[in-house]
Amino acid sequence: MSEDPVAAIRRLGVVPIARGVGLRDLAAAAAVLLAEGMGVVEVTLNTPDAIETIRHLRDVYQDRLVLGAGTVLDAAQAEQAVAAGARFLVTPHVDGDVAAASQRLGVPLIAGALTPTEILQAWRGGAALVKVFPAATVGAEYLTHLRGPLGQIPLVPTGGITVDNTSTFIAAGAAAVGVGGSLLGARANDPAWLRQEIGAFAAAVDRGRRARA
Repeated sequence: MSEDPVAAIRRLGVVPIARGVGLRDLAAAAAVLLAEGMGVVEVTLNTPDAIETIRHLRDVYQDRLVLGAGTVLDAAQAEQAVAAGARFLVTPHVDGDVAAASQRLGVPLIAGALTPTEILQAWRGGAALVKVFPAATVGAEYLTHLRGPLGQIPLVPTGGITVDNTSTFIAAGAAAVGVGGSLLGARANDPAWLRQEIGAFAAAVDRGRRARA
């Protein structure tokens, strides 16, 4: 049986995000991610041919790759993404219609939020994880303060996450971090570089967890 998407994300501590990465490059990058033990990919729906890319990755890698759809803005997009093979959905905002669709479709939702009010609203609306976005704008200390009153809510800071700040966010209490261009960016088609960065992010997550412990 394939691993639950939320369990996989929390175990790995990283959600690689592909925004604007072409199908060929992303398929090759996905092979490297799997080989290096980081078999999760979020394909944002504002990527050209995103639905076709999700469908192709599902057909090639089946359940070995935990596929998600990001930048989901409405219920119709959620339905298209799940039909193509997405096993989790990510929004940049709090959206009751997308939350209801995720529950109806039987896939977990990572809802985007920033303020304490939005974060609690997302959690109460059924989000399995809450994406704190844009995270680099407010910094890891913001996460530390959020964890005081909202410690029961698993947070995934996203936006401006790099190898250099990952351990700080994890130490501040993040369940995982969402990583876009710092991992699946312009050099996503460079396997040697990608392997190196995957290892660097994994090490940063480990450092952050040890600091938190």
